[in-house]
Amino acid sequence: VLFRSSRNGAEAGVWVIAETTELPTKFAKMVVTDDNGRYMMPDLPRTNYQVWVRGYGLVDSPKLSATPGRVLDLTATVAPNEAAASQYYPSIYWFSMLNVPAKNEFPGTGPNGNGIAPGMLTQNHWLNNIKTNGCLSCHGFGTPGTRTIPKMFAEYPTSMDAWMRRIVSGQAMNNMIAAADRMGTLRSLSLYADWTDRIATGELPFDKPARPQGVERNVVLTMWDWSRNTAYMHDLIGTDRRQPTLFPNGKFYGSAEFSTDWVPILDPNTHTATEVFHPVRDPETPSHANDPMSPSPYWGDKPIWDAKTSNHNPMMDHLGRVWFTTRIRGFDNPAFCRKGSNHPSAKVFPMDRSTRHTSYYDPKTGKFALLSLCFPTHHLSFGEDANHTLWFSSGSGGNNVLGWVNTAVYDKTGSEELAQGWTPFVIDTNANGKRDAWSEPDQTLDPAKDRRVNVNLYSVAYNPVDGSIWGTAPATMPGFIVRVAPGSDPSNTALAEIYSPPAPGYGPRGGDVDRNGVFWVSLSSGHLGKFERSKCKGPLNGPKAVTGTHCPEGWTLYPFPGPNFKGITESGSAESSYYTWVDQHNTFGLGRNVPIATGNVNDSLLALVDGKWVNLRVPYPGGFYTKWVEGRIDDANGGWKGRSLWTTTSTRTMFHLEGGTANKPKVVRFQLRPDPLAK
Repeated sequence: VLFRSSRNGAEAGVWVIAETTELPTKFAKMVVTDDNGRYMMPDLPRTNYQVWVRGYGLVDSPKLSATPGRVLDLTATVAPNEAAASQYYPSIYWFSMLNVPAKNEFPGTGPNGNGIAPGMLTQNHWLNNIKTNGCLSCHGFGTPGTRTIPKMFAEYPTSMDAWMRRIVSGQAMNNMIAAADRMGTLRSLSLYADWTDRIATGELPFDKPARPQGVERNVVLTMWDWSRNTAYMHDLIGTDRRQPTLFPNGKFYGSAEFSTDWVPILDPNTHTATEVFHPVRDPETPSHANDPMSPSPYWGDKPIWDAKTSNHNPMMDHLGRVWFTTRIRGFDNPAFCRKGSNHPSAKVFPMDRSTRHTSYYDPKTGKFALLSLCFPTHHLSFGEDANHTLWFSSGSGGNNVLGWVNTAVYDKTGSEELAQGWTPFVIDTNANGKRDAWSEPDQTLDPAKDRRVNVNLYSVAYNPVDGSIWGTAPATMPGFIVRVAPGSDPSNTALAEIYSPPAPGYGPRGGDVDRNGVFWVSLSSGHLGKFERSKCKGPLNGPKAVTGTHCPEGWTLYPFPGPNFKGITESGSAESSYYTWVDQHNTFGLGRNVPIATGNVNDSLLALVDGKWVNLRVPYPGGFYTKWVEGRIDDANGGWKGRSLWTTTSTRTMFHLEGGTANKPKVVRFQLRPDPLAK
């Protein structure tokens, strides 16, 4: 048992960090001190470490060299002033300093008026675009790299000019320009410029973070580097989430999206990071190396992203195969997807284009299987049926269908055509309990028909209670969550339901279902949304069902931790959570069915336990940002050491974080001890 103290005495609720570069990949472990400033660093691989203290109200202590087994009393360094202390605050404390246009400035009046785009009908529309469903969907805000202006742009006469140049830097140029344009480029950039100007002249966050409390002090963090410093990750996987005791102590696999076709693999037992190259079927498959760009202040005029596969999301099946949502060819579909085909789904709703498909990697053989799909893919989720059906969302810009692959059929026949299917989203607006002919979204509602709706799922999740498929549709405001009951022949029988979050909630992104059939969702409004369909009082079909407003009583909204922007009077916070994952099987130790949201500007994971938040912060490197959580039980009888949450850093801009361009993506393991001194 070792001690951390400062001139103020024992320092409770601060982190001790041990890091080494002497293992096959860079490695770090972090623990939190108890009420008396004591700490215990468990299970360090035997090598040399640099050890230091970090905490709110402190600055980093001098790094000391140490080896496991050595008694090391550490002296924490009290911050000399608030400016020095604030450099270690989570991103949200800086992000919330951004000034937001007042409610009475909406709807926007355009570039010749107030500079806010006319499409920004309300303040919430604007916030949705600056937060989860806009800028924050790709990277953090308030990180060291975003709250300062790069030196490369110092020659520009104003901060506004520097921001105008900044958003066209690198291969995300088109996305950045589009995001600014949606909000109103001149007004949004003027607010960013004002934000960085105020910070540059010494303005500090108006709120301060609390140190870890209670069970938060029991968390052990372990971190490994993987992939390469020019790459970024979207997600990782290391077990079948339906049965998280499978493949204990096994390897983890990542998806590098636009950045590279090299799939990273981490063996946490040997601390070894390797890669395997993901092929494409068509050598002419579009490459992100050709994305438009301007020189980057970090990387110069050379593109750093070169993926053809655009590998977005992985999921592991019961055989240990890693399925990906990947691009394997160009966008134009083969004949069996199109009008005139005899494919059962094409007869109902033909598909001309698909921008991302699927594949799997079999670690046993070291080989990939590539499946061309008629529908676009984004996230994926296995059902618990005998066919191990794999369900896909399409992302916000999809083809307005829900797609699937019957993996049992594919394994038996090897036919991608026979194994796949898709269905449009059709609501039972004529209330007869079955799917019939429908009216189109742009037609007048026909009371004798059902209604097709244009929605594209972002997230996708299987409901273990009734086999329904759930997801989120964030493209409109306030957005929808979506339920699909597949029926016996999903192409022809699937019925959809849509539900909008009530005010002050808006902007769903990633969501998941617990073992009781309750849907949990991250909302751009700064809330975790809970939707219980069983609480709906009125009919769930009929004409009103197409509005999505027919069950406000099913919703409960939990404001995320952290400050909100000044002037925002509704509940919520500046937190811009990307995804919520449910720990259905108590893989971490907080209990079954605990929703865990990504705290993308809290630098953390956010677990809701009995209505109260447990904030699982990652203090180093500052700016932690992830898009997914994975839970695995390596030893059900092994106590706290046998259960873990796993994530990977998912920001597209690791170079915005502490450490700059030297950073590689990180894998982070979360473990929960019974107390801060447990060995």
